[in-house]
Amino acid sequence: MPFRPHPTLPTAPAAGQDLPLQGLTLMLVDDSRFTCDALRLILQRAGAKLRRAESLEIARLHLNCYRPDLAIIDLGLPDGRGEDLIAELSGQGFPVLGISGDPDGRDLALDAGAAAFLEKPLGSVAGLVRLIRQLTTGVGPIDKGEEVPTPAGDPMALRDDLARAAGLIRAPGDPGYARAFVQSLARAAGDQALEDAVRGGTTPFDRARVARIIEDRLEALRSLA
Repeated sequence: MPFRPHPTLPTAPAAGQDLPLQGLTLMLVDDSRFTCDALRLILQRAGAKLRRAESLEIARLHLNCYRPDLAIIDLGLPDGRGEDLIAELSGQGFPVLGISGDPDGRDLALDAGAAAFLEKPLGSVAGLVRLIRQLTTGVGPIDKGEEVPTPAGDPMALRDDLARAAGLIRAPGDPGYARAFVQSLARAAGDQALEDAVRGGTTPFDRARVARIIEDRLEALRSLA
Protein backbone atom coordinates (compact mmCIF):
# COMPACT_ATOMS: atom_id res chain seq x y z
CA MET A 1 0.00 0.00 0.00
CA PRO A 2 1.44 3.44 -0.89
CA PHE A 3 2.41 5.83 1.85
CA ARG A 4 -0.43 8.27 2.61
CA PRO A 5 0.31 10.70 5.44
CA HIS A 6 -3.32 11.71 6.04
CA PRO A 7 -4.17 11.68 9.75
CA THR A 8 -7.51 10.79 11.32
CA LEU A 9 -8.13 13.09 14.26
CA PRO A 10 -10.78 12.81 16.97
CA THR A 11 -13.68 15.23 16.93
CA ALA A 12 -14.24 17.76 19.69
CA PRO A 13 -16.77 16.79 22.38
CA ALA A 14 -20.32 18.06 21.96
CA ALA A 15 -21.46 21.03 24.01
CA GLY A 16 -22.27 19.99 27.56
CA GLN A 17 -20.55 16.62 27.20
CA ASP A 18 -18.56 15.44 30.21
CA LEU A 19 -14.79 15.52 29.84
CA PRO A 20 -13.48 12.21 31.22
CA LEU A 21 -10.02 13.57 32.08
CA GLN A 22 -11.15 16.96 33.37
CA GLY A 23 -8.79 18.33 36.03
CA LEU A 24 -5.92 15.92 35.34
CA THR A 25 -2.40 17.12 34.56
CA LEU A 26 -0.26 14.71 32.52
CA MET A 27 3.40 14.80 31.56
CA LEU A 28 4.46 13.20 28.27
CA VAL A 29 8.16 12.37 27.90
CA ASP A 30 8.72 11.61 24.22
CA ASP A 31 11.15 12.90 21.57
CA SER A 32 8.70 12.50 18.66
CA ARG A 33 6.65 15.58 17.80
CA PHE A 34 4.39 13.38 15.64
CA THR A 35 3.40 11.19 18.60
CA CYS A 36 3.17 14.14 21.00
CA ASP A 37 0.87 16.20 18.78
CA ALA A 38 -1.55 13.29 18.35
CA LEU A 39 -1.65 12.62 22.09
CA ARG A 40 -1.90 16.31 22.95
CA LEU A 41 -5.02 16.77 20.81
CA ILE A 42 -6.71 13.66 22.21
CA LEU A 43 -5.91 14.34 25.85
CA GLN A 44 -6.75 18.04 25.76
CA ARG A 45 -10.10 17.28 24.12
CA ALA A 46 -10.74 14.83 26.96
CA GLY A 47 -10.14 17.65 29.44
CA ALA A 48 -6.57 16.96 30.59
CA LYS A 49 -3.69 19.41 30.72
CA LEU A 50 -0.53 18.11 29.05
CA ARG A 51 3.08 19.15 29.49
CA ARG A 52 5.73 17.68 27.19
CA ALA A 53 9.39 16.93 27.80
CA GLU A 54 11.54 15.62 24.95
CA SER A 55 14.39 14.30 27.08
CA LEU A 56 15.19 12.94 30.53
CA GLU A 57 16.90 16.19 31.47
CA ILE A 58 13.88 18.34 30.63
CA ALA A 59 11.52 15.88 32.31
CA ARG A 60 13.49 16.07 35.55
CA LEU A 61 13.49 19.88 35.39
CA HIS A 62 9.70 19.82 35.06
CA LEU A 63 9.40 17.38 37.95
CA ASN A 64 11.37 19.74 40.19
CA CYS A 65 8.59 22.31 39.72
CA TYR A 66 5.38 20.27 39.67
CA ARG A 67 3.95 16.78 39.96
CA PRO A 68 1.48 15.66 37.30
CA ASP A 69 -1.20 13.08 37.98
CA LEU A 70 0.41 10.67 35.50
CA ALA A 71 3.67 10.45 33.53
CA ILE A 72 3.65 8.88 30.07
CA ILE A 73 7.24 7.93 29.28
CA ASP A 74 8.77 6.72 26.02
CA LEU A 75 11.64 4.27 26.44
CA GLY A 76 14.00 5.58 23.75
CA LEU A 77 15.13 9.13 24.52
CA PRO A 78 18.07 11.18 23.20
CA ASP A 79 19.89 11.35 26.55
CA GLY A 80 19.18 7.91 28.01
CA ARG A 81 16.59 5.24 28.63
CA GLY A 82 13.06 5.96 29.75
CA GLU A 83 13.18 2.92 32.05
CA ASP A 84 15.48 4.89 34.36
CA LEU A 85 12.87 7.62 34.86
CA ILE A 86 10.10 5.04 35.16
CA ALA A 87 12.04 3.34 37.97
CA GLU A 88 12.64 6.67 39.73
CA LEU A 89 9.00 7.72 39.66
CA SER A 90 7.47 4.32 40.38
CA GLY A 91 9.86 3.98 43.33
CA GLN A 92 8.21 7.10 44.74
CA GLY A 93 4.76 5.58 44.27
CA PHE A 94 4.12 7.74 41.24
CA PRO A 95 1.87 6.31 38.42
CA VAL A 96 3.68 5.82 35.10
CA LEU A 97 2.50 4.63 31.70
CA GLY A 98 5.32 3.32 29.48
CA ILE A 99 5.21 3.63 25.67
CA SER A 100 7.52 2.47 22.89
CA GLY A 101 7.63 1.59 19.22
CA ASP A 102 9.58 -1.53 20.19
CA PRO A 103 7.33 -4.46 21.21
CA ASP A 104 10.16 -5.75 23.41
CA GLY A 105 9.78 -2.59 25.47
CA ARG A 106 6.75 -4.01 27.28
CA ASP A 107 8.78 -6.17 29.67
CA LEU A 108 11.39 -3.44 30.12
CA ALA A 109 8.76 -0.87 31.09
CA LEU A 110 6.80 -3.15 33.40
CA ASP A 111 9.95 -4.50 35.05
CA ALA A 112 11.03 -0.90 35.72
CA GLY A 113 7.75 -0.30 37.54
CA ALA A 114 5.34 1.10 34.92
CA ALA A 115 1.69 0.48 35.81
CA ALA A 116 0.90 -0.31 32.16
CA PHE A 117 2.44 -0.21 28.69
CA LEU A 118 1.33 0.98 25.25
CA GLU A 119 2.95 -0.09 22.01
CA LYS A 120 3.14 2.36 19.11
CA PRO A 121 1.31 2.87 16.82
CA LEU A 122 -1.46 4.02 19.09
CA GLY A 123 -5.24 3.96 17.80
CA SER A 124 -8.29 3.78 20.16
CA VAL A 125 -9.11 7.10 21.77
CA ALA A 126 -11.70 5.57 24.10
CA GLY A 127 -9.24 2.88 25.21
CA LEU A 128 -6.49 5.40 25.92
CA VAL A 129 -8.80 7.65 27.94
CA ARG A 130 -10.18 4.67 29.85
CA LEU A 131 -6.69 3.44 30.73
CA ILE A 132 -5.59 6.89 31.96
CA ARG A 133 -8.71 7.14 34.13
CA GLN A 134 -7.91 3.72 35.61
CA LEU A 135 -4.33 4.67 36.35
CA THR A 136 -5.16 8.03 37.92
CA THR A 137 -8.42 7.26 39.75
CA GLY A 138 -8.29 3.51 40.33
CA VAL A 139 -11.68 3.08 38.64
CA GLY A 140 -11.85 -0.31 36.94
CA PRO A 141 -9.19 -3.00 36.40
CA ILE A 142 -5.92 -2.22 34.62
CA ASP A 143 -5.00 -4.65 31.83
CA LYS A 144 -1.22 -4.32 31.48
CA GLY A 145 -1.32 -6.14 28.14
CA GLU A 146 -4.01 -3.95 26.60
CA GLU A 147 -3.06 -2.27 23.33
CA VAL A 148 -4.50 1.23 23.32
CA PRO A 149 -3.54 2.98 20.05
CA THR A 150 -4.45 6.56 19.13
CA PRO A 151 -5.08 8.34 15.82
CA ALA A 152 -2.22 9.55 13.65
CA GLY A 153 -0.79 13.00 14.20
CA ASP A 154 -0.30 16.15 12.17
CA PRO A 155 1.44 15.67 8.78
CA MET A 156 3.60 18.70 9.52
CA ALA A 157 4.71 17.12 12.79
CA LEU A 158 5.52 13.97 10.84
CA ARG A 159 7.54 16.07 8.40
CA ASP A 160 9.54 17.58 11.26
CA ASP A 161 10.25 14.14 12.74
CA LEU A 162 11.29 12.78 9.34
CA ALA A 163 13.66 15.72 8.85
CA ARG A 164 15.17 14.99 12.26
CA ALA A 165 15.45 11.30 11.38
CA ALA A 166 17.30 12.17 8.17
CA GLY A 167 19.80 14.18 10.17
CA LEU A 168 20.27 11.45 12.77
CA ILE A 169 21.10 8.72 10.29
CA ARG A 170 23.59 10.89 8.40
CA ALA A 171 25.37 12.37 11.37
CA PRO A 172 27.92 10.71 13.66
CA GLY A 173 26.50 9.78 17.01
CA ASP A 174 24.67 6.93 18.65
CA PRO A 175 23.49 4.59 15.84
CA GLY A 176 21.33 2.68 18.31
CA TYR A 177 19.33 5.78 19.19
CA ALA A 178 19.04 6.81 15.52
CA ARG A 179 17.76 3.37 14.58
CA ALA A 180 15.27 3.30 17.47
CA PHE A 181 13.96 6.78 16.64
CA VAL A 182 13.40 5.96 12.95
CA GLN A 183 11.83 2.59 13.73
CA SER A 184 9.49 4.08 16.33
CA LEU A 185 8.49 6.88 13.96
CA ALA A 186 7.81 4.38 11.17
CA ARG A 187 5.57 2.32 13.45
CA ALA A 188 3.70 5.39 14.72
CA ALA A 189 3.10 6.56 11.13
CA GLY A 190 2.09 3.09 9.92
CA ASP A 191 4.93 3.12 7.39
CA GLN A 192 5.76 -0.56 6.95
CA ALA A 193 8.31 -0.01 4.18
CA LEU A 194 10.39 2.33 6.31
CA GLU A 195 10.14 0.04 9.32
CA ASP A 196 11.26 -2.95 7.22
CA ALA A 197 14.21 -0.97 5.85
CA VAL A 198 15.39 -0.13 9.36
CA ARG A 199 14.90 -3.66 10.66
CA GLY A 200 16.52 -5.32 7.63
CA GLY A 201 19.61 -3.13 7.33
CA THR A 202 23.15 -4.11 8.15
CA THR A 203 24.78 -3.17 11.43
CA PRO A 204 24.15 -0.47 12.57
CA PHE A 205 21.79 -0.27 9.55
CA ASP A 206 21.78 0.59 5.86
CA ARG A 207 21.79 4.35 6.28
CA ALA A 208 21.76 5.16 2.57
CA ARG A 209 18.65 3.09 1.86
CA VAL A 210 16.80 4.43 4.88
CA ALA A 211 17.81 7.99 3.96
CA ARG A 212 16.36 7.56 0.45
CA ILE A 213 13.05 6.33 1.84
CA ILE A 214 12.90 9.23 4.28
CA GLU A 215 13.56 11.72 1.48
CA ASP A 216 10.71 10.15 -0.53
CA ARG A 217 8.39 10.59 2.47
CA LEU A 218 9.47 14.19 2.94
CA GLU A 219 8.83 14.92 -0.74
CA ALA A 220 5.34 13.41 -0.45
CA LEU A 221 4.59 15.62 2.53
CA ARG A 222 5.89 18.72 0.73
CA SER A 223 3.46 18.03 -2.10
CA LEU A 224 0.58 18.21 0.40
CA ALA A 225 1.58 21.65 1.65
